[in-house]
Amino acid sequence: MRRLMLCAALAAGAGVLVGCDGSKPTAAAGGGFKGVDITGAEYARELSLPDASGQKRSLADFKGKVVVVFFGYTQCPDVCPTTLAELAEVRKQLGADGAKVQPVFVSVDPERDTAELLKAYVGNFGADNIALRGTPEQTAAMAKEFKVFYAKVPGKTETSYTVDHTAASYLYDPQGRVRVYSRYGSGPEALGHDIKRLLSGA
Repeated sequence: MRRLMLCAALAAGAGVLVGCDGSKPTAAAGGGFKGVDITGAEYARELSLPDASGQKRSLADFKGKVVVVFFGYTQCPDVCPTTLAELAEVRKQLGADGAKVQPVFVSVDPERDTAELLKAYVGNFGADNIALRGTPEQTAAMAKEFKVFYAKVPGKTETSYTVDHTAASYLYDPQGRVRVYSRYGSGPEALGHDIKRLLSGA
């Protein structure tokens, strides 16, 4: 029952872009992208949160790069490390162009994800990766802006909970415009294809 409720919430909160049963999004891919083309979307336009050093960050800071934004948390058992590892693989395959790709990890668990923990966590997948951490209120506001769903799932103790969350990445072109919704599970080949297109000016 909880899984069904989660799927319904994800579909409503993410514009039916998330397939809870592993199916493809109902929105058709376009623009030659492997992910869902969301060019012109009226959401995911603003990102403003402190990084692990306390410096306020926004999408404007990364103009000239393809930005990949992903919401997750450091104690995530599978989706988050897999996503970050695939992104690191793609950047490596791009060679010199890998420096033109900026990963941005947004914590949905600011209560446990301290600045120090986040910095070390994302650093395992790339020294220039950036992690953002806001207050619970700021996190909720950003999740709403991105249509990202997240919710605590109680564990055996008060602090051993997990967090269900939308498992996808948002890709921005070098001009700072949101362009692609990349589903978790698409693989590094599809992600690399879309990043290359954005780097080429598509």
